Amino acid sequence: MPSNAPMHLTPRKRPRQARAAATVDAIFEATIQVLVADGPDRLTTTRVAERAGVSVGTMYQYFPHKQALFYAVNERYLSALAERVEGAARAQHGAPVSEMVKAIVTTYWTVKTERPEVTRALYRSVVELDNESLIEAFAQRVDTATAAMLATAPDAAFADLRTVNLTLLTTIFGAVRSVFERDLPPLEAHAVQHQLILMCVAYLAAVKSAPRKAS
Repeated sequence: MPSNAPMHLTPRKRPRQARAAATVDAIFEATIQVLVADGPDRLTTTRVAERAGVSVGTMYQYFPHKQALFYAVNERYLSALAERVEGAARAQHGAPVSEMVKAIVTTYWTVKTERPEVTRALYRSVVELDNESLIEAFAQRVDTATAAMLATAPDAAFADLRTVNLTLLTTIFGAVRSVFERDLPPLEAHAVQHQLILMCVAYLAAVKSAPRKAS
């Protein structure tokens, strides 16, 4: 997910060969492990290099400081998340609105809860990070994918599709983040997920225009 990263957060270089890509993968996974274990304040590039099994010099070939590392890890995470949402949206083209909502909520929720400790750690890592370009790139991808999906709904049309789509995604993303911030137990979190689907379906039913006529 290319983004217009601030110059001070841009990696010094990007891997071009399989061995270099494997090294960067190890650095990213080590970063996540240190973030989960110790939090962003105690993370240093030296500790990440040790955990990844690479030299500090190798680390600095890619990431000049930990803020650049945080940025790159979050960029990869958001790119993978956007890809999953895009795939779910494409699969629901032509489906009823209720099925579309269920698919998007379930997909986003699933990705966020596959490794919940990672999700929480990454939320903490961007508190003081200039991540506007990351969010913009992610939002553009998911906005485009879900708007295209909603436009194919056979049982609803939306006069202001952009605003409806924005409201839908803001509601979903905000609710999921709140679940993590409140650290809800699994049963309560599952209940919120179910209610979130009902709420979003009800919202779309309230703002939809007449169903499309068969050609």
